[in-house]
Amino acid sequence: MKKAMRNYGIFTIVLLAFTIVFSTVTLANDEAGKPSHTTELKFIGNLENQPVFELNLSNTEEDEFTVTFRDENGNILYTDKFKGANLTKKFLLKADDLTDAVLNVVVKSKKGNTSDVYIINRSHSYVEETVVNKIK
Repeated sequence: MKKAMRNYGIFTIVLLAFTIVFSTVTLANDEAGKPSHTTELKFIGNLENQPVFELNLSNTEEDEFTVTFRDENGNILYTDKFKGANLTKKFLLKADDLTDAVLNVVVKSKKGNTSDVYIINRSHSYVEETVVNKIK
C-alpha cells in the first residue's frame, strides 16, 4: 500500500512538473523589435467616371513602401515607392484599362519586410425600375 501511495505521489509530481513546463506562453515572432504599420485601401468615389482610391499608410517610424497595381494577368499597371511616417496617397485609375477585370494591389514595407494585398473587383450593372401605382 505504501508503494502504491508513493507511486501516486511521484506521478502527481511529474504531472505537475509537465503542466508547469508546457503551459508557458512562447511567441513565435517577436513583434517588439519591428515597427508597427497599418495599411488601408478604400474606394472614395469617381472623378469624371474614373475610380479614385485612397491608400493610408500609418506607421510609427519612417519607412519605404512600394505600391504595385496588377491586373488579373499579372501585368503591372502602376508601381511607385513612397517614403515617410504617415502617408495618404490617392490613385486615379483609368477605366479604359480596367473593364470588369480584377486588380491586385500589393503594398510592401521595406523595414517591416511585410506585404499587404488588396483585391479590387469591379462590376457594372444596369437596373431599370418601373413602378405602377393605382390612383382613385
